[in-house]
Amino acid sequence: MKILVLMKQVPNEDAAIKIDSSSNSIMEDNVTFITNEPDTYALEEALLMKDTMDNIEEVVVCTMGDDSAQQTVKDALAKGADRAIFIKNSQQKYQDSLFRSKIIAKVLDNEKFDIVLSGLQSDDDGYAQLGILLAELMNMNHASLVMGTEFIDNETVKVKRELENGWFQWSELKLPISLTIQSGLNQPRYASLKGIMGVKKKTIDSYDFNELSIDGQPQTELIKLFNPEKTKVTEYIEGSTDEIVEKLVDVLKNQIKVI
Repeated sequence: MKILVLMKQVPNEDAAIKIDSSSNSIMEDNVTFITNEPDTYALEEALLMKDTMDNIEEVVVCTMGDDSAQQTVKDALAKGADRAIFIKNSQQKYQDSLFRSKIIAKVLDNEKFDIVLSGLQSDDDGYAQLGILLAELMNMNHASLVMGTEFIDNETVKVKRELENGWFQWSELKLPISLTIQSGLNQPRYASLKGIMGVKKKTIDSYDFNELSIDGQPQTELIKLFNPEKTKVTEYIEGSTDEIVEKLVDVLKNQIKVI
């Protein structure tokens, strides 16, 4: 049994993000990039499966992006992943989720993974669609918002899904499956010194987007990036108590329309 974990490099949430002069990208000079936090829970879940089951051959991690994104898979290899796949694609930020999923599906076509795990969403784009789209393209069963996994047998996995208002749902899925993992499912481990030293001995298979033959084109276009505009205005109501009450009732009734 083979498990794939999708991971992404994103800007540190504490970084001061500035938009460049073209208004369609960010200035990366002083930005620190890290592994997308939800993806670290997906990796940990895969490693826990391997720790507890004898029939899992390997845990493979996959990322796509600029050359710097390779650090993401190296960190995953240091934590215990067996092998990595890196897709060089500097145009990723201009591509929609469907087109990205087509690229990854093309690379994974000959791998035949039994389980694909990914974080629920990325901290930068936040589309929360890649795992679902891959399931469709790779003919896999799928579950999202997964809060727990349990193998019933070698062909069936029982997953706990988070619903609304504190409700949960248990579902049984036949392999192969694609699961999007909810943050907080487990406690991601740290890389050991032995794991860090062993990264050089592990394989990173590299692919170039420009050399892949992908059908179609991205269906969305990035027009402009901009900082949120402040539109709230504070209005002070002055006068006597009766006048303030009268004006306040008028605002609530005719402007906000809550009474």
